[in-house]
Amino acid sequence: MSTRSMVKFLWKKRMLFFCEAAEACTNDMACGKCGLGPSQAGWALSGTLPFEALGLSHLGWASCLDRIDGLLHRIWTMTVVVGDGAVFCSAMMVIDYPVDSDVSLHRHKHSAQSLITRENQRTRMSCGESKVVCVTGASGFIASWLVKLLLQRGYTVKATVRDPNDQKKTEHLLSFDGAKERLHLFEADLLEEGSFDPVVDGCECVFHTASPVLLSSTNPQAELIEPALKGTLNVLGSCVKVQSIKRVVITSSMAAVRFNGKPLTADVIIDESWFSDPAFCEKEKLWYMLSKTLAEEAAWKFAKEKGIDIITINPGWVIGPPLQPTLNLTVELVLKLVNGTEKFPNDTYRFVDVRDVANAHILAFENPSASGRYCLVGKVKHCSEVVKMLHEIFPALNLPDKCEDDKPFTPTHQVSKERTQTLGVKYTPLEVSLKDTVESLKDKNFF
Repeated sequence: MSTRSMVKFLWKKRMLFFCEAAEACTNDMACGKCGLGPSQAGWALSGTLPFEALGLSHLGWASCLDRIDGLLHRIWTMTVVVGDGAVFCSAMMVIDYPVDSDVSLHRHKHSAQSLITRENQRTRMSCGESKVVCVTGASGFIASWLVKLLLQRGYTVKATVRDPNDQKKTEHLLSFDGAKERLHLFEADLLEEGSFDPVVDGCECVFHTASPVLLSSTNPQAELIEPALKGTLNVLGSCVKVQSIKRVVITSSMAAVRFNGKPLTADVIIDESWFSDPAFCEKEKLWYMLSKTLAEEAAWKFAKEKGIDIITINPGWVIGPPLQPTLNLTVELVLKLVNGTEKFPNDTYRFVDVRDVANAHILAFENPSASGRYCLVGKVKHCSEVVKMLHEIFPALNLPDKCEDDKPFTPTHQVSKERTQTLGVKYTPLEVSLKDTVESLKDKNFF
């Protein structure tokens, strides 16, 4: 077994740990377990073999004390370094103290949370280091967060916008950490074949988010359907020419899942096997839903014919703090509720946080076993329940107390989280999303 494999095996088996010999009396790790001297402290094995016997060393380990779930813990972080000096992995270990321990929480300068955050940042940076990816429609609500998170993880991002010289669309992107070194803006047109060729060249993944979002249209073919459908095929057409591209992650929507005429009740569970019916959407004049449905159908057909690996992310009604200076359609719902409207809509919404959506896109690329579609919905709530939640969070706000009509409230239903949880998605609580959305809108002077 190689040294690298041995460390991985020992860590997984919990045979590798930090022995804090100087404070052995405050925890259940006796010094005799590791073979270190009575005044020593260091990484060791849970036998009598010291850590260094494997020809290894640790780099930058540190500790702090904090309470987690009401209990006192000492948290150690370390990075394993193999004999040749190459970093193998990062790890974090929590050592439990007795509940009645009198060890002071103020003996150490840094909180456990900040230590964990820094460790996670280092791990994220290593994920995207030296990798080049593309994000289409980068100035949009979801895409802006996607660009921000990709840069945080160390990726180099080639981002498309309609006009790179439009500061209103690009200034926030250029302000992100890492943007100066690793963000490159390109002009591209969804309707122009070959427009994305120079952008996707040299990329390992393309995140295609660009698509118009309108719930009403006087010319749906030109304003919605053609840009969504032709734009998706143009991007995929560019991707299929580039051998370095491993996967294309497409931002679809629950609009391509839910609208098929089936009645929704409390016992109904929507999952990835559902598809919106184009005929139903056209009959009901649901033009945005039709555009997303046709675009996703075309993407899967293209992928099958050309042998390209694609994944679709199908988010619901996306809220959360906007990074772009302009107001997008889904966040506008929250703004209307807190900005003096007298009545709330009689609608049920499938909410999801924009940060979870952006993160799901990255997980879909980084997870080799990811495949197919992923419905992304944190909570299904009627608007009346949202108003109640907003009142609890912001009691001073003037919120609507009446529904826009006298009809029975539209029923709630369920959306399966099974597949997104296998992807590693952890949903932000709706209360947090609402709070962050409202505070961000206020900071940006929208109300």
